[in-house]
Amino acid sequence: QVQLVESGGGLVQAGGSLRLSCAASGRTFSSYNMGWFRQAPGKEREFVAGISWIYRIYYADSVKGRFTISRDNAKKTVYLEMNSLKPEDTAVYYCNVARDSSFAPSDNWGQGTQVTVSS
Repeated sequence: QVQLVESGGGLVQAGGSLRLSCAASGRTFSSYNMGWFRQAPGKEREFVAGISWIYRIYYADSVKGRFTISRDNAKKTVYLEMNSLKPEDTAVYYCNVARDSSFAPSDNWGQGTQVTVSS
């Protein structure tokens, strides 16, 4: 099991920005397909963005043009840069070691980091 530790969440006004980080353990981080997901109160967890081990990148339609996913294999870290935040982006954000390049989530989750966007 890969340990994942998310950080960078917080309270921000609408239109603001945050940068989330997810630090991973494991010797083969560079071979992982990594995803960011989020879960708002009363809603199911949903896919936000994914970056494959060969740097293919995918976004949910709701965040395209506002969020940017990236990775630093030397630091074993994946990032989520979030700009033009909206109140509907409020959720707990989780990173995940995806099962494959389709970013179907595995059971390997971090503890999550809360993002709250005020209007």
